[in-house]
Amino acid sequence: MANTTRKTTDSNTSDEKAPKPPESPEPKESAESAAKKPGPMAVLRGAREQLAELTGMTPESVSSFERSEDGWLLEIEVLELARVPDTMSLLASYEVQLDPQGELTGYRRLRRYERGRSEPRGTGG
Repeated sequence: MANTTRKTTDSNTSDEKAPKPPESPEPKESAESAAKKPGPMAVLRGAREQLAELTGMTPESVSSFERSEDGWLLEIEVLELARVPDTMSLLASYEVQLDPQGELTGYRRLRRYERGRSEPRGTGG
């Protein structure tokens, strides 16, 4: 039998005496504040709901969506006046501004048009 040395641990030694790795600094944005910032889909849904509640009109679609320095900027198509046939219904395009948390801060109507009409080329707004 060969002599082998056995390493024994001292019963008084604990992890408390071992050097701890440096803790990473806490991120500036806490989980709570990150939870307050909705993702794009939540922003879209929230914008449609808020605009409908404020105007009493039905949002049909979102035709433009972008993040801005102050939050979000959307263009939402809204049914303003239902007519028969449906192709004669009046729609409107609204610019909707939201803060970074997705709360509506302002809106304005950009144009109004009949559903069955298309804009002439080059008149994007």
